[in-house]
Amino acid sequence: MKLKEEYYLNEDVVSLAKDLLGKILYTKIDNEITAGIIIETEAYFGIKDKASHAYGGRRTNRTETMYGNGGIAYVYLCYGMHNLFNIVSSKENDPHAVLIRGIEPLVGIDIIEQRRNMPHTKGAISAGPGSAAKALGIDKTFNTKNLTGDEIWIEDHAIRYKDDDIAATPRVGIAYAKEHALLPWRFFVKGNKYVSKPNKV
Repeated sequence: MKLKEEYYLNEDVVSLAKDLLGKILYTKIDNEITAGIIIETEAYFGIKDKASHAYGGRRTNRTETMYGNGGIAYVYLCYGMHNLFNIVSSKENDPHAVLIRGIEPLVGIDIIEQRRNMPHTKGAISAGPGSAAKALGIDKTFNTKNLTGDEIWIEDHAIRYKDDDIAATPRVGIAYAKEHALLPWRFFVKGNKYVSKPNKV
C-alpha cells in the first residue's frame, strides 16, 4: 500500500503530479494519524522551470532539499504564515517537486477539524496548499523527512480517475514565470469541493 522510493524517482514530474491524484497522504503526529486523498497538485520542473525555486540551478539553504533523492518532503513557508508541502521527485541533483494543493479528508477527520477549526463538510478545510498542509499537521519540521518512513507517507488505495475527470490548467500565482506560467501543469479532480480556486474548467 505504501509507495516505495522507486515511485518517487520518476524523472517525469508532470506525469507524476497527475498520477498522485487519488493517492492517500498520511501523517502521524503524537500517535495521531490523519490522512486525505490527494485531489490537486502542481508540477515544478527543476532548473528549467521559471516557476521553480530551483530555476537556473539556484541553490540556497531553502532549496537544497529539492536537490535530494526523490521521496522526501520539501516544506517551505509562504507569505510568512503558510507551510506548503511538496514531494521531491527524480534523482539526486535533479530538483523536481510536486506541490500538494488540495486533499479530501479521509482519516482522523475530527483531528483535521480541530486543526482547521471548521467542519470537514466545508471545502475550505483543506483546499489550497496552506490549508491542506495545516489539515494534516504538516509544518517546517517535516522538511527533508523521508516519505517511506512512519511520520509522513503516501499509500495507493487503487483510487483512479479517468482522464475526462482530471483538469489540467496553468499553475496558480506564478505570473513571474512569464511563458512558463501558461504551462498546464496543475492537475485537479473536476467537481471536487476540496479543490482550490480557480476550480472551473
